Amino acid sequence: MNFGQAFTYVFEDPDWAKKVLIPALIGLIPLIGQLFLIGWMLDITRRVIEQNPRPLPELDFGRQLGEGFKGFVIGLVYAIPIIILDIPIIIVSVLMSNENMDPNTAGPLVTVVSLCCGGLILLYSILMAFLLPAALGKFAASGNLSAGLRFQEVFGLLRAAPGAYLMVFLGVIVAGFIAGLGSIACGIGVLATIAYAQAIMGHLYGQAYVEATRNRGFARVY
Repeated sequence: MNFGQAFTYVFEDPDWAKKVLIPALIGLIPLIGQLFLIGWMLDITRRVIEQNPRPLPELDFGRQLGEGFKGFVIGLVYAIPIIILDIPIIIVSVLMSNENMDPNTAGPLVTVVSLCCGGLILLYSILMAFLLPAALGKFAASGNLSAGLRFQEVFGLLRAAPGAYLMVFLGVIVAGFIAGLGSIACGIGVLATIAYAQAIMGHLYGQAYVEATRNRGFARVY
């Protein structure tokens, strides 16, 4: 993988300012904008997988919004274990609000449930941070939502290129930091850094998928 290229390729496109700022402006629309940005990011992922020399896509609102919704659904499915593990914590919190509950019983119960469920949520969240880029890369390559939900094949991508997906994990952290810098600049700075961070992530997802499918013994299955 070329880690640095994910941060510089944007500026190789002569129309990069337009291609980044327009999606950023659309991203201001509540809910719709966030779904669109996911689709725009996945468009970049697909173009990297196809080895397109100009990964920044033109605006295609309807298609990119639809792709973003599918990407959101994939993310939601992978988040189901977190949702399930969060239920006991919510139940205990509700019970704690009951004044009739014995504090000597409630205290240890809250501690045990929080530690057990919270620890499992943390562990799975880390795993999900590796799995979701692989799932979204597989979806982007095929355009088929079900491809991102073929868990065995998604795990296969991760096993084929663990180093590549570790780079993605680190890159996403850096991209999140860059997105946060926009709040310091305010105004147009927020728009630019959020869209730029999505562009970084999309490029890294595509690179990792290519790396995984290129490794010996791993068939590219759509």
